[in-house]
Amino acid sequence: MDGIADFDALRRAMAENAERPEGPARNARAEELLAQAERLNNPLAVIEALGHQLKVYNYSSEKDRMFVPFARLLRLWDERPGDFDEYETHSLHWVFKWMSAGMLDQPHVPLAAVEKWLGEMEHRYRLAGHSERAVRASEFGVASHIGDLPRARRAYAAWLAADRDAMADCHACELHVQGAWQVECGEDAEALRLWRPVLEGEYGCAHEPHTVLASSLAPLLRLGRTDEARAHHLRGFRLVRPMESMRGAYADHVEFCALTGNEARGLELLAERPSYFTDTGHPRSRLDFLAVVALLMDRLTVLGLGGRPVPGPAGRAWTAGELAAHARAEAVELAARFDARNGTSYVGDRVRARMAQEPSAERLPLGVRTARAHPAPVVAPPAPEAPEPATASGESGLAALLAEARRLSQTLRPHALEAWAAVARAAEGAELEPRARAEIADHQAMERGPEGLPLFERAAALYAEAGDPGEALAARARGAYVRALAGEVDAAVPAVAALRDEVLALYAAEGTGVRQTAAVLMSRARVLVRRLREYGGGVGGDPREALAEAGRAVREVLALVGGHADGDVRLAARSAEARGMLAGLAALAGDAERAAEGNRRAAAEYVAAGLPWFAVEHEVEAAGLAHGLGDPAGTERALRSALEHGGPYLEPAGRAQLHMQLAEVIGGRGGTGEAAEHALEAAHWADEAGESGTLGAWARHQLGGFLLREGRYAEAAEVLESVLPDLTAETHGEEAVVQARWWLGDCLSELGEHRAAAERRLGAAEIARHWPEQQDHATLAHLAAESLGDAGLLADADRAYARAGELWRGLGNPYFLVRSLRARAWLASRGEGPADPARELMAEAVRECERALAAAEPAARDGLTAELATTHRQFGDLLARSAAGDGDGDRDFEEAFEAALEQVDRAAGLFGTLGAEGLHDRTGAELAAGRLEADLGRPARAAARARGVLAAYEGAGAPDDTARSRRAEAEALLGALPDH
Repeated sequence: MDGIADFDALRRAMAENAERPEGPARNARAEELLAQAERLNNPLAVIEALGHQLKVYNYSSEKDRMFVPFARLLRLWDERPGDFDEYETHSLHWVFKWMSAGMLDQPHVPLAAVEKWLGEMEHRYRLAGHSERAVRASEFGVASHIGDLPRARRAYAAWLAADRDAMADCHACELHVQGAWQVECGEDAEALRLWRPVLEGEYGCAHEPHTVLASSLAPLLRLGRTDEARAHHLRGFRLVRPMESMRGAYADHVEFCALTGNEARGLELLAERPSYFTDTGHPRSRLDFLAVVALLMDRLTVLGLGGRPVPGPAGRAWTAGELAAHARAEAVELAARFDARNGTSYVGDRVRARMAQEPSAERLPLGVRTARAHPAPVVAPPAPEAPEPATASGESGLAALLAEARRLSQTLRPHALEAWAAVARAAEGAELEPRARAEIADHQAMERGPEGLPLFERAAALYAEAGDPGEALAARARGAYVRALAGEVDAAVPAVAALRDEVLALYAAEGTGVRQTAAVLMSRARVLVRRLREYGGGVGGDPREALAEAGRAVREVLALVGGHADGDVRLAARSAEARGMLAGLAALAGDAERAAEGNRRAAAEYVAAGLPWFAVEHEVEAAGLAHGLGDPAGTERALRSALEHGGPYLEPAGRAQLHMQLAEVIGGRGGTGEAAEHALEAAHWADEAGESGTLGAWARHQLGGFLLREGRYAEAAEVLESVLPDLTAETHGEEAVVQARWWLGDCLSELGEHRAAAERRLGAAEIARHWPEQQDHATLAHLAAESLGDAGLLADADRAYARAGELWRGLGNPYFLVRSLRARAWLASRGEGPADPARELMAEAVRECERALAAAEPAARDGLTAELATTHRQFGDLLARSAAGDGDGDRDFEEAFEAALEQVDRAAGLFGTLGAEGLHDRTGAELAAGRLEADLGRPARAAARARGVLAAYEGAGAPDDTARSRRAEAEALLGALPDH
C-alpha cells in the first residue's frame, strides 16, 4: 500500500480512484484510503474518505455496504458538525436519498425501518432549511415500489409542486423517474415525451442518458417505433456496458434482445457479465436481471433450443432449459421476499408479467454482427400434401394436385416446379393418361437440368402419344436449349433450327397453336443468344452475322406473339422475355442506352402481365446500365423497382445485394439516412443468406459510415466494432479495413473516447504506411496525434505529430506541416517544463510557412498568407498564456506580453491583406492586440484598436453572428478602459 503523507495527497488519490472503473477493485482502494486518512489526524480527511467510500459503494454491485460509512458520517455530524466544510455538509444531506432508496432495495430491511428513515430524512432536511422536493421524491419511490398507488400519486404531485433546491436530483434523473412512472401507468407516449430532453442531450449526468435509453426500449417496442428502439439499444448499451452498477439498465437491454428476435445477442450480453448472476449486493437489480434471463431462456426453449449451452452462473454448465428454470425460481423467490416485506404482491406480479412477455418482432435487425441463435426461417410455399382419398364428387387428391400444378405452370406462378414434384410423388404407381405423364416428365426435366435431357425426349414422345405434336416439338426444343447451357452449343444450333422449321410448317397447317410455336421459336432464340455469349459469334463465324441472326430469331418471336398476348399470360411473358433478349443483344453491340431502354420495357411488360418477379432481372440490368451511363437517378429508380417487384420471391442473398446497391446509390447523392436503412437491410439479409462474413461485413462497413455521416456516433461505433473482425484485406481489400478503422476512430473521438480513437487511427495508419500514396497515412497519423493529445498522452502525441509532419513535408503539403508544428507547440506548453521548446516549435512553424509562401504560385498565396497569419496569431496566444507561469517578475511578464503583441500585430496585418475574406480574422486579432495593450497599461492604444474594429464593420453589409460578436467584444473592451 502506498503511503499518504498529507491531506492533498489523499485528495489526489481519491480523485484518481474515482476515475477507475466501477467494481470491487475501486471499492477496495477506497477502503485503503480511509485507513490512511485515519492516520492523518485530520477530521475532515476522515469525513472526505468516508464520503468517497460511500460513493464508490453506491456506484457498484456492493451497494449494501454503503450503510456502514453513512452511519459513521451521520454520527460524526451529530457529534461535531463543525468538522464538516460546506461541501461535505451538502454531501451528507445529499446521500440521505441514497439511503432511502438503498434500504428499499434490500428486502431484509423492514418496511417500518424504511418509513422511519424517510421521516428522519424529512426532519433533518427541514432543520437544514431544504425544500421537501427530495423528501417527496423519496416517498414516491417507496409508495410506487410497494404498489400503494394512491399514496404514490399524492407523493408524485407533491414532489413536482415543491421548489427545486440544492438537494433535488438533477433534471435528467428526475425526468427518468417521472417517465418510468408514466410507463407504470400505461402512458408510454407520455413517458417518451418526458424523456425527450434527456434523450436529446439537453440534460444529462454520470448515469443519464444511460438509464433513460434503457428504460425507453420496451415502450418504444410497444408503440411500434422500432427504428428508435434499435438506435436506443445501440447507443445505450455502449454507455451501460462498462458500468458495473447499472445491472438494472443492462437487464433492459437483454430484455430488448429477447423481444426482438436477437436472442444470440442477448446471450452475448449475458456472457459479458457473469457476475450479474450472483452479485447479491443489490437485490432489486438482481431481480430485474433474473427476470429477463428467464424471459430470454424461455424464448430459446420455444424456438426448440432448450438444450443449447448458454452462459450462466459460474460453477457448472447450463442449457437454456436449465437456466430458464433456475432463473425463474430465483426471481420468483426474490420477488416473494420483497412482497413479504412490503405486504403486497406488487413486485411479484410485475416480475411474473415481465417473464411472460411475447416477442414484439420475429427479428429486428440491429446492424451489428451476431450469429443467429436459431436457423433462419425459410420462405417457401407450403409443401403439397399427399393425395387424399377420393372426394364425394369423385375428384381424387392426385387430381387436385394435378389441377393446381397446371394452374401454377399455365399462369407462370412461382413454385410451379415444386407443385409438379408433388404430383410426381403422388403419381407413383398410379395410372395416368399420356398428357399428364408428359407434363410430369417435362417438368422433371426442367428441374434436373443437363441430367434431365432424356426426360425431355420422353416427354416429347408422350405429348405426341397424347395428340399434341406442337408440344412435343416444344419439349425437344427445351432439351436443345439445355444442351446449349451444358456446353453443347454446336449440336444445339442445328437441332433447334430443324425444330423451328417443323413447328412453323405445323403451325401453317393449323396443326398446333401459337403457344407451342412460340415455345420452339423462343428456345431457338435462347440457343443463338447463348452461342453469342459463349463463343462471341460462333466457332469460325462472323460475330456481326451471329449477332444479327440472334436478333432475327428474337424478332421472329415478337412477330408471332404480337396481337395474341392480350389476356394470355404465357404469350405476354414470351414478348417480355424477347424484349429483354433484344436489350441484351444491344448491350453486346455496345449500345448501352438502347439496352437500358429495352430492359425497362421488358420489365414493364412483365409487370403489366402480372408477373413482377420476372421483372427483377431486367430492372437490375437496367440499373447497371444506367450506372455505366452516369445516370444515378435512373439507377436508383431501377433498383427501387427491383426491390418492389421482387417482394417475397427474392432469395436472401439477392435481396441483400439489391439493398446494398441502393444504399450506395442513395448515399452517393447525400441521402445518408435512407442509405443507412438500406445498408441495415442488406446486412440483415446477408446474415439470413449465410454471408455474414462477406456481403454482410461489407454492408455493416457501409452502414457504419452512413451512421457516422448522420452524426449517430454511438450507433456507428457499435456497428463498426462488430464488423472489424470480419473485414479482411483478402476478401474486402485493405482500403475497406483502413476506412472502417478510420471511421471508428472518428466516432470514438466524437464520443470522447480519445485513447481508443487513437488506437484505431494508429492501427489504420500502420496499414496505410505501406501504400505507395501516403496522403491517407499522413492524415491518419495527424488524427491519431490529435486523439493522443486529447487523451492527455502528450509525449505520444508529440511523436505522432512529428511523424505526421515529416509525411506532410514529403507530400509537399505546407499547410498541414505547419499545423503539425503548431500542435506540437501547444502540447509542449501543456507540459511542466520551460516554455522555450513550445516557442521554438511555433517559431519553426512560422519559418516553414514563410518559406512556402516565398516559393508559392500566385493561386496558392492567399491560402498560405492566411496560414501564416493564423500561425502568428497562435504564437501570440501561446506567448501570452505562458507569460504568467514562465516569468520571474514584472519585467519578464512585460517582455512576454510585448512579444505576444508583436505576433498578434503581424497576424492582423497579414489578415488585412486578404480583404473581405480576412475581415473577421483581422478584427479578432485586433481585439486580442487591444487586450494586450490594456494589460501593458496602454489604454489609449487599446481603445484605438477597439474603435478600429467598430469602424471596420461600418458599411460592411448585414452583420452576421461573427460581426455582432466582434462589435460586442469591442464595446466591452472600451467599457472596461478608464475614461474611454
